[in-house]
Amino acid sequence: MTDQITLNADLRERTGTNKAREIRNVDGMVPAIVYGDEKETLNIKLKLNELTKASENELFYTQVLLIKTEGKEEKVVLKELQRDPAKGKFLHADFQRVSSKTKLKVIIPVNFVNEEECAGVKVDGGVVAKAIREIEIMCLAGNIPESIDVDIENLNLGDSIRLTEISLPEGSEIPGLTDETDQMVVSVNAPKAVEEDPIVEEDLEDGEVAEGEEASDSGSEETTSSDESSSEENSEES
Repeated sequence: MTDQITLNADLRERTGTNKAREIRNVDGMVPAIVYGDEKETLNIKLKLNELTKASENELFYTQVLLIKTEGKEEKVVLKELQRDPAKGKFLHADFQRVSSKTKLKVIIPVNFVNEEECAGVKVDGGVVAKAIREIEIMCLAGNIPESIDVDIENLNLGDSIRLTEISLPEGSEIPGLTDETDQMVVSVNAPKAVEEDPIVEEDLEDGEVAEGEEASDSGSEETTSSDESSSEENSEES
């Protein structure tokens, strides 16, 4: 299991737009709140460098996080992370408290297993088509998977796996999944036909001329010679 992501926070009493702006610009921190679990909302501020580093880990968006403040710990999940649309700078973060019995909706990445050993690829030269790369599931906060594994080793050409066919962690479900809302997750398709380039006649080599050009040039030379002869005769007569 991956180590839990921990954020160190300071309490803040200041609220409101102006105070939040001051926290960001003067303190160099990011205002945030922790709410839920029938407890009072906690106003905190996070160190920008810690929040930035944590946000670079994909598990930051799916796993239970630990926020430490003044000797206390809060187990939370990220609910919203606001950024400046122009600069990408963090503006505010919302965290929801959880317990091991809290059920949450989380988006989990799909991990395709044994892709290189897929029968439809190795035997028939098929191509793996991945229609879904992440799935929203409902599960207990203490049992959030890092990924959902989908084994495709035994898929033959033309075979597929749908949402209703994948295995989820115990106690997990895909909200609203029915036969009508079922979707393709992955399939093995025949490779697309490659169109060959049309055959083009070879270019003429240097020094060669197209048929008919030589005769034209020869006729031009004869005309020039005739003109020169007429000129000489006229000169003698004079």
